[in-house]
Order: sequence, then structure tokens, then C-alpha cells
Amino acid sequence: MNLKEKVVMFFGTGFHVGNIPFASGTFGTLPGLVFCFFISFLSFPVAIVCIIGFIAVAIWIADEGEKIIKKKDPGCIVIDEIAGIMVTLVGIPFTFTSVVAGFFLFRFLDILKPFPIRYLERNIPGGAGIVLDDVAAGIVGNIILRLVL
Repeated sequence: MNLKEKVVMFFGTGFHVGNIPFASGTFGTLPGLVFCFFISFLSFPVAIVCIIGFIAVAIWIADEGEKIIKKKDPGCIVIDEIAGIMVTLVGIPFTFTSVVAGFFLFRFLDILKPFPIRYLERNIPGGAGIVLDDVAAGIVGNIILRLVL
């Protein structure tokens, strides 16, 4: 593996957390909470711009990771979970309650994949398909959190 591939896999696997052999998506969501903490200090418009930039990079990394592993939507690629939890918690006060609720709500939506989340996963190829279903789960999760909190 060359240096570019190692860097892609380092970030794509959420700093190697995605290499945990079980519940990689759940464990892969955890590093995203660090990003959420720092984004919580930004104004909402700046946070949105940062997350959109992160999503764009995540799509590229997920696409490259899929090519490196030679498998469609490999479980070890968890940068999509990081993007999804960031969307779930953006603009929500970063408290213990909101983070725990957001974490479990996002994981529930990411696993269950109600419409249109599963549609995005199945019908958008490559890195975009890997990431955008998690972004959709994050949007739904964010809306639910806003209604509940």
C-alpha cells in the first residue's frame, strides 16, 4: 500500500476505529463526536460550511477506500458515520443528553434505513452512495432531535 492509500485508509477508517471486527459503524461514529464538540463552538452558518466541506472530502475518501479494498461499501470505511453524526448534532446544544440521544438516534436510523435513506444507499454509486445515506440519516436525526429537545 502506498502513502496515499495509507492516508486514505487512516481517515476512511476513522483513525483505524473502523478496523474493529464488530459493530464498526457504531464504533466509527465515536470519533465523529470529537468533531461535533469542536463544531459546537462555531456559528451555525460556519458549522454548516465546515460540514459540507467535510462531506465532500468524505465522499472522495470513501470512493478511494472502496477502490483500495475492491469491495462495495466496505464496513471498515466509517468516515460516513462521522459525517452522519456531525449532521445529526449540528446546531444542537452539545450536552450529555443531546449527544447520547443523537448518537443512538443516528445509529438507529443508519441501521434501520427508513425511506429515503436506503434508496440513497442503493441507488447512488461509489463514495457518494456510501456517505449520502448517512448524511440523510443525520438530517432526519437532527430534525427529530430538534422536535424532542
